[in-house]
Amino acid sequence: MLKEEITKALEVLKQGGLILYPTDTVWGIGCDATNVGAVAKVYELKKREDSKSMITLLDTDNKLQSYVSDVPDIAYDLIEYTEKPLTIIYSGAKNLAKNLVNSDGSIGIRVAKHDFCEQLIQRFRKPIVSTSANVSGEPTPGNFSEISQEIIDGVDYVVDLEQMISERKQASTIMKLEPDGKFVFIRK
Repeated sequence: MLKEEITKALEVLKQGGLILYPTDTVWGIGCDATNVGAVAKVYELKKREDSKSMITLLDTDNKLQSYVSDVPDIAYDLIEYTEKPLTIIYSGAKNLAKNLVNSDGSIGIRVAKHDFCEQLIQRFRKPIVSTSANVSGEPTPGNFSEISQEIIDGVDYVVDLEQMISERKQASTIMKLEPDGKFVFIRK
């Protein structure tokens, strides 16, 4: 089941399409984080200004240096030892879709600790976008049953995993980490 769903989602990502998928936090709308056109579709579906950047998922912290100019050493410890899912905002984003990167050049990246996400990203060999499965300004759905029909109809593929789980998940903690190691929490 897992392998089949990864294969289906992979095909959609390769074609620049959008997927609706479970993550280590809330359900996400995802696409190829290096594809400007795919990222634009996510902003359009969410009715979100593209000045508000979205989170990018990686399968391992070994790939951070491919997408961030200067990864502070402390980032690796934070990722390894955090109990909750942690999104870190780094300065100096690179090799990502321009419309995904914040106007100040920063990008929020989370190393996903979730079987489906890890295997999908590993096979795709690129980071994927992960933004909450809601129209901007509406409440973040805590589980699949809370996702609006508008979002479900707006993606190219809905991953058929974890849809019956009623437990409400929380969004990740977000911290901004400066190149000198100083950090500030954006969302706890």
